[in-house]
Amino acid sequence: MKILVCISHVPDTTSKINFTEGDTKFDTNGVQFVINPNDEFGLTRAMWFKEKQGASVDVVNVGGAETEPTLRKALAIGADNAIRVNAEATDGFYVAKQLAKVVQDGGYDLVIAGRESIDYNGGMVPGMLAALTGANFVNTCIGLEVEGDVATAIREIDGGKETSTTRLPLVVGGQKGLVEESDLRIPNMRGIMMARKKPLTVVEAIETAQETKAVKFEKPAPKGEVTLVSPDNVGQLVELLHNEAKAI
Repeated sequence: MKILVCISHVPDTTSKINFTEGDTKFDTNGVQFVINPNDEFGLTRAMWFKEKQGASVDVVNVGGAETEPTLRKALAIGADNAIRVNAEATDGFYVAKQLAKVVQDGGYDLVIAGRESIDYNGGMVPGMLAALTGANFVNTCIGLEVEGDVATAIREIDGGKETSTTRLPLVVGGQKGLVEESDLRIPNMRGIMMARKKPLTVVEAIETAQETKAVKFEKPAPKGEVTLVSPDNVGQLVELLHNEAKAI
């Protein structure tokens, strides 16, 4: 089984986010980048298939040279090969078209992507990728088993879970729950050294339209001041809730 894991290069959630050029560009200065958490769950599940079923695991990213350390981390975790599509990932459809070309050229049986990246939260790429490649698709996936060419997937739905069976080729939009957080892997020294010798192939982007463009970004308004009330002063709490918060 050939597996391709899509990797997004995203800011660490602890990074302070700012914008430049009239709030039209993301300011990367001083920002630490990591593997998108939803993708990391998918990569860890792919490693299970590699170790238990002998699957081969490649990782792919659409981005510039600055994303290569993130791909190298994926290689250090255990992926066999990395592919970087040399293009700026600014539009979901554009990214899906680039990934579709990689999938078709590589003949992959299973593609695991995160259901969304934590930077733009578009949530569009996995579904479009499945449509472009003619593969079956399961989103919000929290469980995945493969036997032969039949996959059993569990996905999260409102109020519960749904279990489905489908045939490969398959595109999965994974999320937290696909593996346990305790199963996520930190690259060890041996993995880091081996990653330096593993192939990282750069391919040029194919010509395709970018259908959307970010016009402006806006950060949430700062939270208001908090008034602390002693647990012994119930009267003050009631007064504040009634006169200021208008809650009672």
